[in-house]
Amino acid sequence: MATGRLAGKVALVTGSATGIGAATAIAFAQEGADVVVNYSRSRAEADETVAGCAALGVRTLLVQADCGVEVEVRSMVSQAVAALGGLDILVNNAGRTRFVPLADIDEVTDADWDGILQLNVKGAFYATRACVPTMRARGGGLVVNVASIAGFTGGGSSIPYAVSKGAMITMTKSLAKGLAPDIRVNAVAPGIVKTRWVAGREDHVERYGKDAPMGRAASPQDVAGVIVGYATHGTFLTGDVTIVDGGREMR
Repeated sequence: MATGRLAGKVALVTGSATGIGAATAIAFAQEGADVVVNYSRSRAEADETVAGCAALGVRTLLVQADCGVEVEVRSMVSQAVAALGGLDILVNNAGRTRFVPLADIDEVTDADWDGILQLNVKGAFYATRACVPTMRARGGGLVVNVASIAGFTGGGSSIPYAVSKGAMITMTKSLAKGLAPDIRVNAVAPGIVKTRWVAGREDHVERYGKDAPMGRAASPQDVAGVIVGYATHGTFLTGDVTIVDGGREMR
């Protein structure tokens, strides 16, 4: 039986095949939590995340679901409840973007707006709403939304992406007010993170990191540590947004 500060808890991490999601799933497993790994397309990578969690002695469940489709989200939550007994922690990490320079406003399409907002914003809301009943049945819960520094600065990969992350930050605060006191809702807002999203842009990532006081860009584990910290240490925090960018965008 798993031991750790979160033993007996069950965490669902959306988009946890790779990157921040995979690191977060494994970090929860390291703390003894059982883990639901979610993926949309990257099955091989999701299997690796499951294996990494299972190797730590926790129960795991792998569920394919498009988090932008509410019926699939509700099915995923139902499977988690049936297999693992309920959910205590939700990390809304699944997201998408399309790289469009901010000045190229004529290149932004309705498909960009619809697809990015559907997954990044509505998908996070769908998952949160689906988890509320099982969290309350277990005495309370924690939701952590993975936003972005772009939600504060307006920068990032595209205008629709930055807008979606700003919306996630606002939604975090609204949900924190609406679901208190039994369910806490917080967010992380990373800067550039070394994941496959920035593949082919390594020079930009290196320049970005050198501009930060910490002298580097974040790793997925840097962000995962903050997310898990909301469950292990920051237990009186709700409506909080932690910027994880090595101090680059001090506010």
